[in-house]
Amino acid sequence: MRIESKHQNKLSGVLLTFLFAAIGFASYADSIPSGFSNPLVWRLGAEVAPAWVPGTNGFLDGENPLGRNIRNNLSASLRAGFSFAPDTREGLLYKGLYQGIGLGYTTFYSSELLGTPVSAYIYQGAPIVRFSPKLWLGYEWQFGAAFGWKHYDHETAENNAVVSTSVTARMGLGIKMHYDMTSRVRLSFGVEAIHYSNGNTSWPNAGVNSLGASVGVACLLGSDKSSEEAEAPAWLEEEADRGRWFYDLTAFGAWRKRIVNVGDPPTAELCPGKFAIAGFQVSPMRRLNRWVAVGAALDVQWDESAGLAPYWVEGSSDENIKFERPPFMKQVSAGLSAHAELTVPIFSVNAGFGYDVLSPRGNNRFYQSLTLKTFVTDKLFLNVGYRLGDFKEPQNLMLGLGVRL
Repeated sequence: MRIESKHQNKLSGVLLTFLFAAIGFASYADSIPSGFSNPLVWRLGAEVAPAWVPGTNGFLDGENPLGRNIRNNLSASLRAGFSFAPDTREGLLYKGLYQGIGLGYTTFYSSELLGTPVSAYIYQGAPIVRFSPKLWLGYEWQFGAAFGWKHYDHETAENNAVVSTSVTARMGLGIKMHYDMTSRVRLSFGVEAIHYSNGNTSWPNAGVNSLGASVGVACLLGSDKSSEEAEAPAWLEEEADRGRWFYDLTAFGAWRKRIVNVGDPPTAELCPGKFAIAGFQVSPMRRLNRWVAVGAALDVQWDESAGLAPYWVEGSSDENIKFERPPFMKQVSAGLSAHAELTVPIFSVNAGFGYDVLSPRGNNRFYQSLTLKTFVTDKLFLNVGYRLGDFKEPQNLMLGLGVRL
């Protein structure tokens, strides 16, 4: 009996040791606050970006009322952004990550042709490589809307044949060098590409692109955060980088324009009105580390404008073109796609390449998507995406809600 008692005492001692260690570990973990628990580190800044505009369509190449080549633009932005405090979980795991909102003004030196659009956008960036505590190279993406284009319509077609709405999406990607000149002043300089498009919600939709330099300055607001060199504990990094599965379920909708080839010989006809889009995506994803996840997806989409050609009412054309309504399944596509996702706090950026196994007649089977997920809770996100066919044919936006399981 005494032997059993000794063994029991040893076992109890081991269990108590593990219990107190677990309690201590949990208390230590709980002592690291989440990103929004502590005051955010705010910076206010400005950027100037001269850029080259490639002649991707005839209007930009001089086929316009002024016979003018549009080859340059100049943008200026005011920006307000924040980083997570360096003593928070997000601040320790995503050192240097920043995000915010910007208000910009762009001139193409041809206001009579394109107008002078004003942009509102969100942005996020992070270091790629650090050369020293003060100097680092990072990426930055931007997504928002541009307002005030002098756009195409049937009465003033000569104004602008590349933008058909006064508001377009604004998407940007840049590589920037950042230098902390002082503890409060940060300089940045780099290159960035910007794309303006209405997402095929109206026609024409040639869009406008630019590629150029950016130069900026940002000033720290509030107290000096000199503790940004704090290192994350090893257990926190191991937990953040641990591989795991998650599942994104997304429902989306949009509207689009469609050109249909009808008749013999086939003639391209722009269909009047706009067509509805509805779809859903089921995507199992494997998180490789705190930054990157990869996976696959089942994509199902109904497009009211798909598969119309066989149902054309012979003899109708132009504004009076008519179609019989196709069966529902003749307008449904279903495909499988591969995805890679940048996973960071608040936002995730997802790129996908897929192939439609089931495809309406006339649609491209090979498709691509680019999506921004904005998390309003840990599980619920807003979805803003864009789908292309064969890397060149604009298809439709993907605006919706998703849940991460």
